[in-house]
Amino acid sequence: MSGTNFSLFLVAALIIAFVPGPGIFYVAARTLSGGRKTGIASTFGTALGGLVHVIAGALGVSAIILASAELFTVLKLAGALYLVWLGVRTFREGRQAMVEAISPAGARQAFREGVLVEALNPKTAAFFLAFIPQFIDPAGSHPALQFVALGLISVLLNTLADVVVVMMAATARAGLVSRPFLAQRLRQGSGLFIAGLGVSLALVRRPVAS
Repeated sequence: MSGTNFSLFLVAALIIAFVPGPGIFYVAARTLSGGRKTGIASTFGTALGGLVHVIAGALGVSAIILASAELFTVLKLAGALYLVWLGVRTFREGRQAMVEAISPAGARQAFREGVLVEALNPKTAAFFLAFIPQFIDPAGSHPALQFVALGLISVLLNTLADVVVVMMAATARAGLVSRPFLAQRLRQGSGLFIAGLGVSLALVRRPVAS
C-alpha cells in the first residue's frame, strides 16, 4: 500500500470513528447506566467483537453471511433480541440505587456483553467489507493480511473514540450522584435507548450488491 493511500485510510477511518453511531451510543448508554468501569469494559468488549468481524471479513465468512438472506436475518435477529434483552434488564436495574463501584465479575459481564453485541451485528460486517477493500493494494501481496491490518487500525480508532465518549458520559453521570431521582430516570432511559438500538437493528435490510 502506498503512503498516500494509507494516509487517506487513516483520515477516513478517524473521521468515521468519531462520527456518532450505534457503537458510541451503546457505550455511552452503558456508562450512564453502570458507570465508568462498565463503560470501559463494554468498550473493550465491542472492540473484540469488531475484531471478530475483521477476521471473518479476511477469511470470507462475512461475505458469505451477507450473501445469504437467511444467515443475515438469523444474525441480525439474534443481535437485535440480545440488545432488547440488555435494554430491558438495564431499565429494570435503573430502579435500584446508583452505585459507582463494579465488581470484577460485573466488569467481565459487561465485557462479554460488549463482545456479543458487536459480534452479532451484521452492520459491522457490512461496513468492513464496504470500507476496507477500497484501500487494499490489489497488486500487493497477501490481500487478506492487508485487510486484517487495516481492520485492526480501524477497530483501534473506534475504541479510542469510544473511550473518549465513556469519559464524557462518566463525568455527566458523576454530576447526578446528588440527584438520585434524575439519575434513576437517566439509567432507565439508557435501558430504553439500548432496547431501541435492538429494534433499529431488527429493521436493518441486507445490503444488496449492485
